[in-house]
Amino acid sequence: MAMVRAELNVTGRVQGVWFRQSTKNTAEQYGITGWCRNNLDGSVEVVFEGEEIAVKAAINWCKVGPELARVDNLQIEWESATGEFSRFEIY
Repeated sequence: MAMVRAELNVTGRVQGVWFRQSTKNTAEQYGITGWCRNNLDGSVEVVFEGEEIAVKAAINWCKVGPELARVDNLQIEWESATGEFSRFEIY
């Protein structure tokens, strides 16, 4: 399987609704490494690295997010995987 890296910027009601923890849970479920963090502008930044099919599944989850979230926009930048992460972190 091809290893990929996707960098996401998620906007909407995505802070204070368990978006980061739910993203971590989803990443771990799919065996994805990387990180996520809140940005000062109210968005959430996410970096996923893993098998392409798993990363695409996690991105699809991010389009909706957890129950209390409202995702208005999701921007994705695809890159080559670096292999720099050993797990998924929340910052």
